[in-house]
Amino acid sequence: MKVLAIGATGFIGQNVLPLLIDRGHEVAVLHRGETVQSPPEDVREIRGNRDRLTDCRAELERFAPDVILDLILYTEQQTQQIVDIFRGTGGRVVAVSSGDVYRNYDGFRGKATAPPDPVPLLENAPLRETRYPYRGHEMNFGYAQDYEKILVEQLLLGEPALPATVLRLPAVYGPGDRQHRLRPYLQRMTDRQAQILLEEGQASWRWTRGFVENVAAAVALAVMDPRGVGHVYNVGDEPTFTEREWVERIARVAGWGGDVVAVPRSELPDDLRQPVDWRFHLWTDTAALRFDLEYVSPVPLDEALRRTVEWERSGLGE
Repeated sequence: MKVLAIGATGFIGQNVLPLLIDRGHEVAVLHRGETVQSPPEDVREIRGNRDRLTDCRAELERFAPDVILDLILYTEQQTQQIVDIFRGTGGRVVAVSSGDVYRNYDGFRGKATAPPDPVPLLENAPLRETRYPYRGHEMNFGYAQDYEKILVEQLLLGEPALPATVLRLPAVYGPGDRQHRLRPYLQRMTDRQAQILLEEGQASWRWTRGFVENVAAAVALAVMDPRGVGHVYNVGDEPTFTEREWVERIARVAGWGGDVVAVPRSELPDDLRQPVDWRFHLWTDTAALRFDLEYVSPVPLDEALRRTVEWERSGLGE
C-alpha cells in the first residue's frame, strides 16, 4: 500500500513511519526540508509546502497514494486543498484531530456555553459552539488565527468521494515532547520539594493522555485498517487518571517521596493558579477504537512514564 504522510517528521510522525515501513508499505513524506529530524532512508521524500499543495500536485498525483495521512491538518483551507487534489482518486484520508473540539474544552477555558457535559466524552458528545479557539491569543503557533479542527473534520467527513477517518488525539507525552508535559511536576520533584500543591478542583480533574508510541500505533492502525472509514475515534491511554493520581504515578517512577496536597484556590500561590474551570473534564472514551479496530496500547503506563522521565531528566541536567 502507498501512504503519503504529511507532517510526519515531527514528534508523533517519526514514531508512525517505522510502523508503516516495517509492515512493508511504501511511504512518501511531504515536507519542506527544514526539520532537524530527517525521514528514514526507506521513505521517499516530496519537497513542498503543505499550505501550497498545488505547487507539487503533479508529483503527488504521480505517487498516487492509497492513503493520505495528515498529521498537521489545522485549517479549513488546508483541508480543502487535500479534498481538491485527492477527491475521486480512490485514496482515503486519515486525519489527526484533537480533543479540543469538544464543548467541554470551551468550558475548561472559561468560555462555557453550557454546563459540563458527562464524561467520559464519546465521539458524539457536543462540540464547541465557538470557533477558532486560539484566534487572538499570543502563542508560538503559526496557525493560531485560522486553526479549527471542527471545520477540518466536517469538510473531510462531508466529502463522499474521499473516504476519511478522523482521530481525536489526547494530550500526547513522551521523549521528544516539545511541550514538556511532565516537566512542571518533575521539576518540583527534582528540586526535592516536600509537597506538590494542586487546587482542589484540579486534584480531581481528568484529562486523557497518550504516550507518543501508543498514539503512533493508533495512527498507524487507522492507516492500515480501512474499517475505520467514515468514523471518528478518540485516542488515548487507559485509564484516564485524576490529576492527583497522575502526579502520584510520575512520583512513583521518579522516586519522589513527597506529598501531593489539594488546597483551596485561595491558599494556592499565585504562580500555581490557572485561569481554567476544573469542573470541565477533558476525559474521552476510547472504547470505539479498541472495539472497531481492535487497538491495543503497546507500551504500558509505567514503562511509558519511565522513558519520559528519563528523557526529561536529561534536559534538566540530572
